[in-house]
Amino acid sequence: MNIDLKIPEHIAIIMDGNGRWAKERGLPRTDGHIEGQKALEATLKAAAEFGIKYLTVYAFSTENWNRPQEEVDTLMSLLVQAMASKTAELIEQGVRLTFIGDLKRLPENVRAKLDETIEKTKQGARITLCIALSYSGRDEILRATNFAISKALNGETKELTESDFNSLLDTQALPELDLMIRTGKEQRISNFLLWQVAYAELFFSNVYWPDFGKEALLEALIAYTERERRYGKQASKFFLPKISIPHAYTNKF
Repeated sequence: MNIDLKIPEHIAIIMDGNGRWAKERGLPRTDGHIEGQKALEATLKAAAEFGIKYLTVYAFSTENWNRPQEEVDTLMSLLVQAMASKTAELIEQGVRLTFIGDLKRLPENVRAKLDETIEKTKQGARITLCIALSYSGRDEILRATNFAISKALNGETKELTESDFNSLLDTQALPELDLMIRTGKEQRISNFLLWQVAYAELFFSNVYWPDFGKEALLEALIAYTERERRYGKQASKFFLPKISIPHAYTNKF
């Protein structure tokens, strides 16, 4: 029986495990981040092939500013290098690049490169890659709340609706989140997309991020397909059938 995958429109990934991947191999953490960048490229390509339209990834949290300065500098350097070397490829593949987070905290050269890449890829229509930088869910909600308070004090709004609040979030231009994946064997959401994850399905992968790719993404999509999303409603009488996976799908991609 062939798999009839139910493809989510918007998935988010907590890309966890770079450091542990490197440690288990006796390598510096930097090598884990470099391999993690390659995993993102492979996963983005696979997501587009599966027909996913929006991929949001947790690249650098507000808490990550507390890491050793050398590691922070390395991550920022890798980001700038990736945008400089991969922009043409993103354009060719139809990828639109966007960013969310408290971006004003980023170094000026990084912000400039972000703006340049956003402009160059804005016509991408195959898939949108949204990268969360200097981001945390609590910080996003706090910033949105403070802005709402400011608008109320200026008499611009009286009663805040859910739709109003959505329009104040970093993700205002993105559709509802369907599936959140976390790699690296941990089972928590680590302050990522706290508002948006309300009715999303969760999938925890035992794969470290540098080893994540098409096969691991397919595993998450199969799990998503087998679930019934109820949004707080009563379960239906009819459940999705168990899916048998043909041999072709179990081979390495």
